[in-house]
Amino acid sequence: MLTMAMAGTLAACVGLNANAADNSFPSNVVSAYSQGSHADHLAGQHGKLGLDCTSCHPTAKVSDGEAEINANCTKCHGDLTAVAAKTEKAGEPNPHKSHLGTIQCTACHSGHEASVAYCTNCHDFPAMKKNFNKTAVNPSQVEDLKKYADAMPAYTEETDLLIVGSGAAGFVAAMTAQEAGVKNIVMLEKMAIPGGNSQLAAGGMNAAGTEFQKAQGIKDTPEMMFADTMKGGKQASNPELVKILAEESNASIEWLKARGAVLSHVGRGGGASAARMHGPAGGSFVGPYLSDFFRNQVKANNIDLRLNSKMVKLFTDDQGNVTGVLVKGKHSGLYRINAKAVVLATGGIGANMNLVQSLRPEISSDVKTSNQPGSQGDGMILAQSVGADVVDAKEIQLNPTLLVGSPVIISETVRGAGAVFVNREGKRFISELTTRDVTSAAVSKQTGGTAFEIFDQKVRDKVKQTDAAFELGLAKEGNTLAELAKNAGIDPANLEATIKQYNEYAQAGKDPDFNRPGISAKVDTPKYYAIEITPAIHYYMGGLKINGRTEVINTKGNVIGGLYAAGEVTGGVHGKNRLGGNSISETITFGRIAGKEAAEKILK
Repeated sequence: MLTMAMAGTLAACVGLNANAADNSFPSNVVSAYSQGSHADHLAGQHGKLGLDCTSCHPTAKVSDGEAEINANCTKCHGDLTAVAAKTEKAGEPNPHKSHLGTIQCTACHSGHEASVAYCTNCHDFPAMKKNFNKTAVNPSQVEDLKKYADAMPAYTEETDLLIVGSGAAGFVAAMTAQEAGVKNIVMLEKMAIPGGNSQLAAGGMNAAGTEFQKAQGIKDTPEMMFADTMKGGKQASNPELVKILAEESNASIEWLKARGAVLSHVGRGGGASAARMHGPAGGSFVGPYLSDFFRNQVKANNIDLRLNSKMVKLFTDDQGNVTGVLVKGKHSGLYRINAKAVVLATGGIGANMNLVQSLRPEISSDVKTSNQPGSQGDGMILAQSVGADVVDAKEIQLNPTLLVGSPVIISETVRGAGAVFVNREGKRFISELTTRDVTSAAVSKQTGGTAFEIFDQKVRDKVKQTDAAFELGLAKEGNTLAELAKNAGIDPANLEATIKQYNEYAQAGKDPDFNRPGISAKVDTPKYYAIEITPAIHYYMGGLKINGRTEVINTKGNVIGGLYAAGEVTGGVHGKNRLGGNSISETITFGRIAGKEAAEKILK
């Protein structure tokens, strides 16, 4: 929907391209898109203001990423910051101030079909549905990839390195390979926005023995991180991969810092014997911070990142080595990219409920997910089709702290800073810093299958990650605990008694009820806040079998030549339970290894 403010801006553009170059468009294209249903929506509104095809399209050929269209959008309307200022409304979320960072206009706005807010892929924002086409829905990402098994490409391209997926692992692999000397790199991202699940990461990145820990007097070692990860994963993790995760974690922090991404804030996550969860200064979300950094790096270094470009098939030679992929582009259709090496960084399966239930039938289809809609398991499925092995296939993690009413995860950093779990009866029921599997099971057993995180103004000021709940209008507050309890629907007398007892434990530095480690921060500074949380599908610990060089292993135990994988698409690192902070650590470390190993193969 075009607002009056946007129409005013658009009116100022009349004449910039109007009637200047319609001849560059075939007459049949102009005819098809200037009448009927294609001429409705934004195209029709632009036309009423005197703008023609070339006002949005420099040429008749549209790229899959639609960058050229977006460039013309911003010429008239301004960048996201400018548009956000025009569309700010009290009490309503502003999509132009998205936590996903700088997103393309066409991620939401379509010229020749109904526009739909990208945010509503995950969030239920009535205001956005009202302002867009009320009947429009986000396109489904569920697709049977078997139908492409015999599909033929319209044309073929050549590159040195092909990276599939633009989460942290994919970005890091691309940067590492380019720094090693690989010149021709293509990154594919099937969604309209780069970042994958990495852009949603809340808590931080686990690393042991860092300068930031030492500056705060925190004693930690790779050996401690290894032991914690193995214990958290129920000793089911691959020790070789866990050792790499722990021993390379500090180097990964330093690698980021050397390139301008500094993770200096240190907090403590569940299952960790020391505070090692690193994030940006001030305790803000690590995912958006790193994703913005990576996007800027890729742009500055001219790496070819293609949006709306989905891998639908892997090609192999007679020896079973991977030689390239079949791509389905939004506008370009099916084409082939041949590559000397392919890195899969396609993420997990958390948004594919059919696949989740096929592996774990006991997980109800009513359970929410914290995953972005592209997490369909494509990389794992296609790799299996060329013989790849999968480990820990049934290990799907629920996160206990999905914000009720939205797919936002409330990070363990909030609990690590002093938040307390209570149920609707106002009573504690578990240590706030135990592992996610245990906590999820405990929360599910509470009245209504939810619980509350209770914290005070100290935590609110210290941890910026609480901001999301407030911005979404889903946090409750009170000047007293009794007032908070009333506003949140918690038993007031029990809440007051629980927090009084908790503060006594914090004063003594010991929690005899639930043995919370490192208990010290009292909940005693008004205002007081409550965030309601519930378990949700969060992370896939299973995935492709890899070795320490990130080479994908087939079902016969052999390396699949030319195929590497990193991040959530792989299994073996987390075993039966992932500790908070280990996923970002995994993506950076194994992304570095994948980029290095792929580069060595290409350049030798």
